[in-house]
Amino acid sequence: MRLKDKVAIITGGSRGIGYATADKFLAEGAKVILAASTQESADKAVAQLREKYPHSKIMGISPNLAKYKEVEDAFVIATAQFGCVDILVNNAGITKDNLMMKITEEDYDAVMDTNVKGTFMTIKHMYRAFLKQRGGRIINMSSVTGLSGNAGQTNYAASKAAIVGLTKSVAKELAARNVTCNAIAPGFI
Repeated sequence: MRLKDKVAIITGGSRGIGYATADKFLAEGAKVILAASTQESADKAVAQLREKYPHSKIMGISPNLAKYKEVEDAFVIATAQFGCVDILVNNAGITKDNLMMKITEEDYDAVMDTNVKGTFMTIKHMYRAFLKQRGGRIINMSSVTGLSGNAGQTNYAASKAAIVGLTKSVAKELAARNVTCNAIAPGFI
């Protein structure tokens, strides 16, 4: 129970790495606020996790992570139920793979909005709270593609590389206040 009574927000928590993270955090005693792209997918993931952990505290939200006001509103409602947030996991991410010459502006913007702007907006919202409580953990999901590149994924690679730079800068800003900010760069899952 290494996370007993800790409160975690996990974006992209309804499937894949985010869902597995929520599962593990609940197993370790955390209270989880699971953010997904739709309320339906958030509710479905919450229901599945409640079956496995019937006495856990978990809720689902679905803000557009690229819109600060939506992030703020959803996080305020969620944290009102659980108190302060101790851990922010920025896992939400999308791909719109294609050769660079075929990537549309809309596909580029969608990837950057979700992957980079979403990460930025959630950290921006939690920044003051972490400073005030003099502690917190931020975990950002990058990708090996952001470190090495990959043909057919220029927009995705750029977004994941941006997360590495964002993480390093935020880490330097918050380190003196006992707030860590780290990035994980998984390979294909």
